[in-house]
Amino acid sequence: MEAAAGITSAPQFPKASSYSSFSSAYSAGSHSLCSLQFNPLKFKHSRTLAIRASVSTADDSVVTLLDYGAGNVRSLRNAIRFLGFNIKDVQTPEDILNAKRLIFPGVGAFAPAMDVLNKTGMGEALCSYIEQDRPFLGICLGLQLLFESSEENGPVKGLGLIPGIVGRFDSSNGIRVPHIGWNAIQITRESQILDDIGSRHVYFVHSYRNASNLLHLFSLLLCNIFVQFPFLFPSPLNWPISFHILQSDDNTEWVSSTCNYGDNFIASIRRGNVHAVQFHPEKSGDVGLSVLRRFLNPKSEMTKKPAQGKASKLAKRVIACLDVRTNDKGDLVVTKGDQYDVREHTKENEVRNLGKPVDLAGQYYKDGADEVSFLNITGFRDFPLGDLPMLQVLRHASENVFVPLTVGGGIRDFTDANGRYYSSLEVAAEYFRSGADKISIGSDAVYAAEEYLKTKVKSGKSSLEQISRVYGNQAVVVSIDPRRVYLKDPKDVEFKSTRVTNPGPNGEQYAWYQCTVNGGREGRQIGAYELAKAVEELGAGEILLNCIDCDGQGKGFDIDLVKLISDAVSIPVIASSGAGAVEHFSEVFSKTNASAALAAGIFHREEVPIQSVKEHLLHEGIEVRM
Repeated sequence: MEAAAGITSAPQFPKASSYSSFSSAYSAGSHSLCSLQFNPLKFKHSRTLAIRASVSTADDSVVTLLDYGAGNVRSLRNAIRFLGFNIKDVQTPEDILNAKRLIFPGVGAFAPAMDVLNKTGMGEALCSYIEQDRPFLGICLGLQLLFESSEENGPVKGLGLIPGIVGRFDSSNGIRVPHIGWNAIQITRESQILDDIGSRHVYFVHSYRNASNLLHLFSLLLCNIFVQFPFLFPSPLNWPISFHILQSDDNTEWVSSTCNYGDNFIASIRRGNVHAVQFHPEKSGDVGLSVLRRFLNPKSEMTKKPAQGKASKLAKRVIACLDVRTNDKGDLVVTKGDQYDVREHTKENEVRNLGKPVDLAGQYYKDGADEVSFLNITGFRDFPLGDLPMLQVLRHASENVFVPLTVGGGIRDFTDANGRYYSSLEVAAEYFRSGADKISIGSDAVYAAEEYLKTKVKSGKSSLEQISRVYGNQAVVVSIDPRRVYLKDPKDVEFKSTRVTNPGPNGEQYAWYQCTVNGGREGRQIGAYELAKAVEELGAGEILLNCIDCDGQGKGFDIDLVKLISDAVSIPVIASSGAGAVEHFSEVFSKTNASAALAAGIFHREEVPIQSVKEHLLHEGIEVRM
């Protein structure tokens, strides 16, 4: 990918594995991978690598990082450096074989990742390294790639080091997919790197996993049928359910912990010096840092900590949001709107200034926020890659904030003043490389949904579709900005309406929620319900649900709206706009299916501490990360 002028990116593989080849691998190479004729029941990984590792003289403080050029690896780099270690990037297969300790932070989708590993020779080197029982830590996709194959756009061959097939979570049993958030794990055998976790939550974000014993055999059988009789399965992407494997007799010796989400799946593996985890230690706060520390320095004098916390299931998330924009002096500040109006009602009419973005993000991390979200509220009119201060905010915040970071604003195709065209993939890639874990799309998702509902055809060209295809839908949030429109009769409009708890100004009993674009300035003829359903089909992994009417009012979330949308989709929904007291959080979690609740002003003005919100939720019997 051609980077924007003046913007540096993370070290990359040689040209064959640069970001441009990675993204093209999905659109071209990955589909050829899907059609490979292989028999999962008889799958064996070949070993033809002729490279020999030289004697390593690496410093004990050096960690070798296998970064194949996709997604946010900056956060892991920052975590490693935070723990006092230096990083050597893999440039050639020999770098893998000469590594003293190797971390593989897999991000993105399975097929293009395997395509990059195969084209660069890294796959063979990685297998050779692991088979020699040398210190290895795989993270998320870095765990999944160790298995035989994946159903993600597949079947697609994996590295074949561990028996089993990676399958998609089944949302038909009521769980929300992707699996996003802080969940508990059950440690099944001594793992060393997990010793400090105890009964505390760790952070997961994924749609695919390794899951259930009986389903293991059934999945293998189906994959064989698929290969032998492909005409029976014209569209594997549209299968109503997915089939998975968990602990089978073939892989039980590898499994060190499991997690329950709908059913049990593999949360981590260990055999000898080889470790891999499905969760993200670099995004799991102090608990996650302990996992990295124990892997990087296994011989250090660390006594096993007693189990702390009461983690038992997926926790509800409390998210701190920072609306960021430049003020009239050109400084980047955190502001907060009153029904999206961010200017003070004074003679000067200045932009409301509530603090510096990096400082506030760091404070919210210390206060216990489960995620931090940056919204560039002028991004709909500004060129994001020209907004170097915003990129710097992400880079600096990710140095000391080890929970997920989301950034939104202006993520779309763009042509700058010099006529240079930037695709939405390039814009998103720069955000990811600068430290974002998820990107939030607003107006551009509305336009994509309108076109999809009009044509009934997925063009594959929208920013939403392109980014979710390359990075996975778990990396894409769609921000919906609706305004309440009261109705006397729900038949008055073609859009989905709902009975409201509080009648309108003229006693109206119903309302529909009209979506807006351009920072709430322009209404569109599409409802929040229709938009949510459409963007889920187009590849969104999560919905950030705002409400212009409630914004800045401090009277609580729009429960009617949140319930309408969270009941309509199977992806996680974040409730936003209106929080003014701790009771508003317990209300939205007890009355709707929201997975998370977001607030801004009450945290910025220190009216309600994050810890007070969590203590209240815990008191009300709602699981949270403490």
